[in-house]
Amino acid sequence: MGKVLVVCEKPTAAKRIAEALDERGKPRALREMNAPYFVAQLGDLEFTVISALGHLFTLAQSRGSWTYPVFEVQWVPAYTVDKESQTRNFVEAIGNLSSSVEEYISACDYDVEGSLIAYNVLRYICGEESVKKAYRMRFSTLTRRDLQKAFEERMPTLDFPVIYAGKARHEADFLFGINLSRALTLSVKRATGNYKTLSIGRVQGPTLNFIKEREEEIRSFVPEPYWVVEAETTIDGKKYPLEYSEQKIPKKSRAEDIAKACRGAEGTITEIASRSITQPPPTPFSLGDLQREAYSLFKYSPRVTLNAAEQLYLDALISYPRTSSQRIPPSIDIKGILNGLAKETAYRSLAEQLLSRPSLTSRQGTKDDPAHPAVHPTGNLPEKKLTQVQARLFDLVVRRFMATLGDPALLKSIRADVDVNGYLFYLRGRQTEYQGWMQFYEPYVRREEVVLPLLKVGQRIVVTKLESVGKFTSPLPRFNPSSLLKLMEDVEIGTKATRTEIIDTLFKRGYVAGESVSITDLGFSIVETIRKYCPEILSVEMTRRLEEEMDLIQLGKRDAEEVVKETVETLKPILEEFKAKEKLIGVELNAALRASQSKENVLGPCPACKTGVIRVIKNRSTGKRFAGCSNYLKGTCKMSYPLPQTGKIESARRSCPVCGAPIIKLSASGRRPMTFCINFDCPSKKERRKELAVPSLQQTDRRE
Repeated sequence: MGKVLVVCEKPTAAKRIAEALDERGKPRALREMNAPYFVAQLGDLEFTVISALGHLFTLAQSRGSWTYPVFEVQWVPAYTVDKESQTRNFVEAIGNLSSSVEEYISACDYDVEGSLIAYNVLRYICGEESVKKAYRMRFSTLTRRDLQKAFEERMPTLDFPVIYAGKARHEADFLFGINLSRALTLSVKRATGNYKTLSIGRVQGPTLNFIKEREEEIRSFVPEPYWVVEAETTIDGKKYPLEYSEQKIPKKSRAEDIAKACRGAEGTITEIASRSITQPPPTPFSLGDLQREAYSLFKYSPRVTLNAAEQLYLDALISYPRTSSQRIPPSIDIKGILNGLAKETAYRSLAEQLLSRPSLTSRQGTKDDPAHPAVHPTGNLPEKKLTQVQARLFDLVVRRFMATLGDPALLKSIRADVDVNGYLFYLRGRQTEYQGWMQFYEPYVRREEVVLPLLKVGQRIVVTKLESVGKFTSPLPRFNPSSLLKLMEDVEIGTKATRTEIIDTLFKRGYVAGESVSITDLGFSIVETIRKYCPEILSVEMTRRLEEEMDLIQLGKRDAEEVVKETVETLKPILEEFKAKEKLIGVELNAALRASQSKENVLGPCPACKTGVIRVIKNRSTGKRFAGCSNYLKGTCKMSYPLPQTGKIESARRSCPVCGAPIIKLSASGRRPMTFCINFDCPSKKERRKELAVPSLQQTDRRE
């Protein structure tokens, strides 16, 4: 019996692939070195299917001390670099299981990351010969049918151009990241003796610069006053807004003259115009589209959306989410998917309505992805209870898929011109004449219906309410995680697989904060310092150029090793200039770090003395933290509070309405953030003390 080792990316995927390959659909579940694997049998082939648990190998400096520049790197087991990595047993298990294998199959996700994961496993665990004997399965869903088809149509070799592109990207990003991050960190340490991990990268730099430039626009924006005329009429007992024809009136006196002339007056309808608007169905979801829609509808961050979508993919409910495609190719079994969805009561009538049509065609978007189609449901229904986030995203993907198959919607827009003492106002109506695709996308359709009564030219209407209102022009809004992701896509920096992680890193480093993303003082100083001494790091053009090189490698038009060499040559002058100005850079960054730390430690105003602020303080003798008033050293206030000794503490930027103490947010690994009043003895907590109590609160240190 021929033995085949199948390398997957995640344990859930390994189980599904083993079930698809086994002729009875019931593979044996076993363990090696406590790592789960499966044995499936198909004819005279025995498959050992095991997961790589993501990247088992990572890059590290080949030799030398903790300094920069670093240009020699090597691939090493991840557990040798990250001591918390739980991958050692998987490396050893794969090594043991591959000892008597004749053939190999890469069945990781079909993208740059998945292809590289399998390649590294085969090369560094199973040996160079295994790379030559390996096949490649390509699939976009984890349904049994698609997996069996992927095995039958497996590639005779690994997808080497994709692998080399992934390898080059990791190496280029590692070289940028390790050198620039060490340069920043060591500049502070060598100039001041203080140590603080700082980072910047090839994509991080331009992205942070976008946020900084937007912040500068907002801060330098000078509001200009203008006035609007807001009016209302009542027809048949119902109120309707009257829109003045001039949207912005530059002078207050003119707005007041209009208001004076029209308030309480009668107007005459002089013209009625209507037009029909055809609104085509939406395009299918790319990953970016899905993340933006989920943020708009549910305020889910890109990371939350991606994590939930990946779990839905592993549960075989939706297709592979990391795609830039907005297309559903003819190879997708649309009828089969709808027949599966029709088994769910919530989708039955909609699916049956589509299935009754003689043909089904999805509206195609402009973006395509050679590896995967747009995100779509598989037709499978949940076998277990989904979390709220997963359930919402599944419903969103299902309804979007059905909406793309619908007819164009027909909307009607009506405008009645109303003359009031020589001033032109509008009555506007908007209504849907034919829902088309909208019926499939409910409740996610955003439209406002305004149904006007029957109107006719010459009809007299009374202005029942009118006033002039002063306003000011507004600057561009700050980015939110969704709009920042969209900008990164538009300027083509990062990839669909890395953009979410880049945004997360900016938050983790303390460079940006808030749902309405604002740059912190530290982030501002990082960008200013880099712009002053080595502006190339912030260059969108340099970053985009490297992305284009990666695409050419994937197409087989560029040599990966040459691209990495060019990266080194790009970095050398940047690092030389940085090193020459290292002390100046370190002093400036240290000042920003100290100011940032001081600001982060402030939790809110002191409710006792009213003049000081409550800050996070560490007891010098015990090392434990507590909160105390800044006026303590002056001898004028002794207010203090105990604090949890684990987790990250942030100000919630508001005070308790009951006792006046600051409200804080506590974030701990593996737990949902908690927001609560810092005063453990607050009267509001009497009924909720058990619910709000944190075990580590017992390990506190009061000043008294």
